[in-house]
Formats: sequence, C-alpha cells, structure tokens
Amino acid sequence: MVTVGIAYDRLRLEEKMLAKAAQSLGYDAILYDVKQAKTSTDDDSIDVGDVVLERCVSYYRGLHFTSYLEFLDIPTINRFKVASTCGNKMFVTLLLKKHNIPTPTTHFAYSAESVTSMMEQIGYPKVIKPVVGSWGRGIIPLRDRDAVDAVIEIRKVTDAPLDRVYYLQDVIDRPPRDIRVITVDDTPIAAMYRTSEGFRTNVSMGGDPQPCSHTGEIGELAARASKAVGGGILGVDMMEDKDQGITVHEVNNTVEFRGISRVSDTDIANEMIQYAVSQLRK
Repeated sequence: MVTVGIAYDRLRLEEKMLAKAAQSLGYDAILYDVKQAKTSTDDDSIDVGDVVLERCVSYYRGLHFTSYLEFLDIPTINRFKVASTCGNKMFVTLLLKKHNIPTPTTHFAYSAESVTSMMEQIGYPKVIKPVVGSWGRGIIPLRDRDAVDAVIEIRKVTDAPLDRVYYLQDVIDRPPRDIRVITVDDTPIAAMYRTSEGFRTNVSMGGDPQPCSHTGEIGELAARASKAVGGGILGVDMMEDKDQGITVHEVNNTVEFRGISRVSDTDIANEMIQYAVSQLRK
C-alpha cells in the first residue's frame, strides 16, 4: 500500500485534512514532524512515506528537508527548485515578467543608500515587501521619505542578510480584496476572493474568504504562473488593477487552504493527495 508522508513543522488543520484525505482514498498517511528529524548522508532509513507533501511553515527548514528527500530519491511536492523559487518574491517576480505574465512593476535595491536614491527617482507611493516572508508580515506602504528612513533603521537593527535586499512594488489601485487560486499540476482547482478593509487581505491576518470562479482569465493566468515557476501544488495570488486588469503578484509553495475550502466545492485535500500519488508513477 502507498504511504503518503505529510511533512510539517507546525501541525495545522490543512495537514490533518491531507492525512484524512489520504486515508479516505485508501492510502496510509504519516504525519511527520520535521523538527524531530535526524538525517545522515550514510543512513537512508528515514520513515517518511513513499511520496511526501512538504508542508513546513519555515521556508528554510522545508527547503533543506526537501533537498534531503530528493537526495534519497523520494518524490517530494513541491520539488526543491520550485520551493526555492516560490519562497522568494524577487525570484517569482522575475519569472512572471520573463514569461510575459502581467505583474506589478517592481524595483530592487541592494543597499540602504541605493534604495533612498531610487525612491527619489521612481517616486511615491510604493509598497516594500521582504523578499522572503509570509502571511503579509513586513509589507509596508511607503508614502514618503520618512517611511523609507524608518524601514531602513529597522532593517539595520535586525541585521538579517536578506534585509539588505529591497523589494519595492507599485501600488495597485484595487477593490478591497485580492484573489487566491490553488493550482495542481498547472490546473486551477479552486479560487477565492479575500476581502479586507485593511491593507492586508491574508486570511491568517483576518481576510474574509468569498467565492470566486477559477475559470476564464483568472484560471488562465493561474495556469501560466504555475508553469512559469515549475508547477506542482501552488497558491497563485492576484489583484484587480483599475487600469491594468488582473495582475499576478505572488506564487506560494506550501499553500494554506482552510479558508478557500470554506467557499469552494472542490475537495482540495483530495486533489492534492491524488496528485502526490501520481508522482510515484513518473
């Protein structure tokens, strides 16, 4: 019997839903806490299943664990290259642009001095985002020089290497919502609007999920974005710009789906498990 491994570092509702779906489809399921893992180049006895859905909240923990699973030739969703790309907003933005997928104009700077001078050239307002991060954390609107100076001061204190990379995006003139589409094997299977009166629309930050069609232009853009980053199981985030139309602004690797499950008729966990098992045949 096939055993599906669900690797996590924080056990959430989604991981439990995946385990239940695997069992309902007739497979064994292992909920595997990556924080407890002990691995070696000379010991391949890790009991994590025949195929693994990597679901770690920590980008770096999940990425390194994925590299180890691929070293053992265990099929892992998503693949290391896809996970590495989707965990970094700059990498995703460059791929979207390269594949002619509509995405907000984005600017990059690599020092405090260069970001200050660049802002004087490109003008306000802009949105600054950490190149690695989730749940809307660290996303700040920049309306003037004082806001830029405040961000620079905070980043000097943290002294994190990635804080030396400045990712600045044009502000989208949108309604008080954005769009999340889940794709499996480059196919959109579910979508939702995330509405919020605040700046952030993430469900984890209080955004309210509402039904949305995953067909038409939304589905087409989601499929193209999935192909651009390498495919697998992904969450594609979009906004509706008043002038530009729908733009793709992020593609997420370990996508959460409790919110979208409330407003979609698709059995998302079931679709994910079936895709994972299908990778054993390749």
